[in-house]
Amino acid sequence: MRVLVPEKLADPGIELLKRDFEVDVLLDLTPEDLLERIGDYDGLIIRSATKVTSEVVERAENLKAIGRAGIGVDNIDIEAATKRGIIVANAPESNTVAAAEHTLGLMLAAARRIPAADSSLRGGEWKRSAFKGVEVSEKTLGLIGLGHVGAIVARGALGMGMRVLAYDPYVSEDRMRSMNVERAESTDEVFENSDFVSLHVPRTPQTMGLVNEEALTKMKPTAYLINVARGGIVDETALYNALKEGVIAGAALDVFAEEPTTESPIFTLPNVVVTPHLGASTAEAQDRAGITAAEQVATALRGAVPVHAINAPVPMGEGAEFVAQFSGLCEVLGSLLYQLTDHPGDTLRIEYRGEVAGFDTRLLDVSAQKGLLAPMVFEPLNFVNTPALAKERGLKVETSRSSESPDYTSLVELHMGENLVSGTLFGPRMQPRLVEAMGFDFDVVPEKYMLFIRNEDRPGMIGTLGSILGEHGINIGNMAVGRGEPGSRAAMAVTVDEPVPEEVLKVLLQTPGFNEARFVTL
Repeated sequence: MRVLVPEKLADPGIELLKRDFEVDVLLDLTPEDLLERIGDYDGLIIRSATKVTSEVVERAENLKAIGRAGIGVDNIDIEAATKRGIIVANAPESNTVAAAEHTLGLMLAAARRIPAADSSLRGGEWKRSAFKGVEVSEKTLGLIGLGHVGAIVARGALGMGMRVLAYDPYVSEDRMRSMNVERAESTDEVFENSDFVSLHVPRTPQTMGLVNEEALTKMKPTAYLINVARGGIVDETALYNALKEGVIAGAALDVFAEEPTTESPIFTLPNVVVTPHLGASTAEAQDRAGITAAEQVATALRGAVPVHAINAPVPMGEGAEFVAQFSGLCEVLGSLLYQLTDHPGDTLRIEYRGEVAGFDTRLLDVSAQKGLLAPMVFEPLNFVNTPALAKERGLKVETSRSSESPDYTSLVELHMGENLVSGTLFGPRMQPRLVEAMGFDFDVVPEKYMLFIRNEDRPGMIGTLGSILGEHGINIGNMAVGRGEPGSRAAMAVTVDEPVPEEVLKVLLQTPGFNEARFVTL
């Protein structure tokens, strides 16, 4: 597989990719060059300069994963990528420390008028009285957004003796209380009560122009606005007027609606500190972003779901790593259910029992669908396009949960019509185990090639099966036997080292005592 890197990426990230993939680092590609070349690549890693438009996605015939070495994905057409089944992943935590430190640095620079004083002194002036600033201690810092960056900013502000007030409807009051942060019920409450307002929200249709003329008039005339989040969240014309007319005392900006930009009326004002999008520009953050993006793309190209996937079902919250371990098992169960079912219906029922039932299992829902659909479709399936393809085929998915699982700490059951398969993970290595299929209990590790037999429960059946397979050069790896009442019915789940041809299945079915024989590939 080939990976294209059209922007500067940390060397450790490049080396990580080169272990398993062919990597082309082609810096300074024009948009036209990208359109011409993208069809040759399976993976793409970008920063903020490269635009992955719908046209680029359309030309990307082999592309399976896009990695963004940073948090923002504004330069990627997520909808177009999702329709093509391309996983998009970012590096959301790589620059959190850098962005938080830059936020605090800009706040202090604006409060103490450091850039203006520096420029004056370099110009040969000594004007101490002209650059009187304000202290941040005992002032209120208002945060709009209390995610990773906002939380670090809050800790730094508290360490400087500030009061922190935050608005974030997705963070619980208990969580804020544990951080010593006061909860605001609206953005207006933040604007009205803060001495410094810092923005920590993504740029979305809902947040565009969040800080407009109306919001600025709610702020104190002594207040400062800091934005190290995203350009466009602040109405720059309204901010210019507010700063010029003394509606607020000052501002510090690292991001702008249009970038790069070197001309703005805001740049002419003395009460503004500006930097050219430096929030993530530290050596450490750049290395982390590059390595994380490389890890995400490598994971996706190996067929798994990256933990920072934007458009795929990633387990969230507590137990995420635990749940992810069940993904392969669910895919195997889905594939097995389809191959053991003569007349698949239109409803897949998934039941989670025991410990796994207490967590976010959306990834496992898709994993089961992926296994079930694989024999039905003629295009590669992944965790992005599987739900859409399932919907197109009219497949309904129903899930249920139960905290009770008498025999196993965790159990996953897949039902379709009257057919059921179930499995669990066993031992310290969390090894997949098939524990029920064809109406019988088993205990067998699923392998690539498996043979499932229904037979009469009478002496010699196992030996007869072994003889028939041996005569045709098929080696048995492992076997599990399930049975009903003694002397009634039984079944065998057999792992083999190579495919079982159709003629061998016919021989088995022609042998007295064998009622059903199915070969499956997982």
